[in-house]
Amino acid sequence: MNDTCNMAETITPTPTASGQRRRHGDFETFTTALDYAAEGDAGFNIYNGRGQLLEALPYSQLRLQALETARKLLGSGLRPGERVALVAESDGDFARIFFGCQYAGLVPAPLPLPIAFGGREAYIGTLRGMIAAAGARAVIVPDVIGSWTGEIVADLDLAFGGSPKELLSRPVPGIDLPTIRGGDLSYLQFSSGSTRFPMGVAVTQKAGMANARAIARDGLHVLETGDRCVSWLPLYHDMGLVGFFLTPLTCQLSVDLLPTREFARRPHVWLDIISRNRGTIAYSPSFGYELCARRPAPATLDLSCWRIAGIGGDMIRYHILEAFSERFAAVGFDARAFVASYGMAEATLAISFEPLNNGIQTDTIDLRHLETEGYARPSNDPSHALRTFVLCGEALPEHEIEVRSSNGSILEDRHVGSVFVRGPSLMQGYFGRPEETRDILDEDGWLNTGDLGYTLDGRIVITGRAKDLIIINGRNIWPQDLEWSAETEIETLRSRDVAVFSVDSEEGENIVALVQCRATNDVDRAALREEITSLFRRLHGVEVNVILVPPHTLPQTSSGKLTRARARAMLLAGQFEQLLSAAA
Repeated sequence: MNDTCNMAETITPTPTASGQRRRHGDFETFTTALDYAAEGDAGFNIYNGRGQLLEALPYSQLRLQALETARKLLGSGLRPGERVALVAESDGDFARIFFGCQYAGLVPAPLPLPIAFGGREAYIGTLRGMIAAAGARAVIVPDVIGSWTGEIVADLDLAFGGSPKELLSRPVPGIDLPTIRGGDLSYLQFSSGSTRFPMGVAVTQKAGMANARAIARDGLHVLETGDRCVSWLPLYHDMGLVGFFLTPLTCQLSVDLLPTREFARRPHVWLDIISRNRGTIAYSPSFGYELCARRPAPATLDLSCWRIAGIGGDMIRYHILEAFSERFAAVGFDARAFVASYGMAEATLAISFEPLNNGIQTDTIDLRHLETEGYARPSNDPSHALRTFVLCGEALPEHEIEVRSSNGSILEDRHVGSVFVRGPSLMQGYFGRPEETRDILDEDGWLNTGDLGYTLDGRIVITGRAKDLIIINGRNIWPQDLEWSAETEIETLRSRDVAVFSVDSEEGENIVALVQCRATNDVDRAALREEITSLFRRLHGVEVNVILVPPHTLPQTSSGKLTRARARAMLLAGQFEQLLSAAA
């Protein structure tokens, strides 16, 4: 540890000013974007979970190392177009190998670390499923899980299977590199929910650059000088990979990267790096802001530099953002910095942005009217059940959003329907899955997002996922309404402590709530179960079977989202039975 500390003290992060004319992603490929960024002084800065700088990697140095890595990859027997499965640690080796693949014409498939999986066996099974879905010819496993490499690559037909160190220590062969074009595949992105049947989103160079350009130029309005990014987001998720790895490079910004796997233990390190390095752009799902807000703000923080506090990656919980802004106002945080956005991996990343400097804009509606009529009628009547949604802005230039009814007609404002999007940054398709691609992407280029929502004055409002909708007695009930009620009204519960879904029975569709319980005695457990049951009756008028489970047992996606479908499958498979005996 002392060696690490001394090393960190001698490294200087790359400067905020790149020293070159700002370009906002106006390149044909990510390789030409790196070629240009390498002419300046900006780069990636790799920190550990305590906020110590481990490596400063200027784009000039990254380019040289990526070109060498490209030749090493091809020298391993790989051919342009083949896929490289890359378990994504937030470090310099990931950058070297990812961009090595870009220059070699190979297709990297960033894969998750075992943060949100139910143990080693489940994680390795998921990883092998993704490797098979990608048809990967190389698998690269970082040292943090290096002892699992044998199980991960067992019986696979690979040109290379091993650690970054093993690959990068190889000699550089004299191999000519291919010419990279806009229509070539750039990478595969496995969506955060793809575990049982993983599908890789195929993103071309052209589509990836179109999204990076729209984000930088039209969403974030990256400044000519002064902007700097700080991120703990995973590089195997679209918001981390595209938002805080690829996009900053395409507009020559320095990025400070923290390890995702340590964020939950020390969330304030993220804020400290923003304060220390005068970061201006940083994003998080709601739960990241919640983790920070649970603890008092260190007096040494100065967050007045933070001009874009982005929010996305999951349904946006405005009350968490309110709590965050109240907690950190004393150290310079301005609530107007919050920027809501909407996106998904199938669109590379971003689809819409709220205007900057407006903070969070909300729409409060009559919940019962929404459930029964499919219409978001505005209301502030406290005698009614209300729901407040966050507006997620207008579609980015060259992109379109439509809300459609079940018969395909375009709906007017405030009518809830299926959300469709179209634009130059949409995926080529699910890799190797033509039928699944045709199911959601039509011949006219419209993508069925699987989300439900409504429009309001040209802006999109997301109400939930279609597959999660619960229909009881003619009411369309969104599970997150019940989850959020329990987590906000009951003091002992935290976000992601409750998973609500429906199960079929002989009597019809029944609602189940799995609740993570920290109580250690039967009296407190029984009281919690009764309190939650009564809350659902009083606020939502529904009967819910409340089942208590121990902490840390509800499944999450690789990006930290609660996965209701997997929780439901686990319950029906009897996987909670042993746990229930400890929590009942």
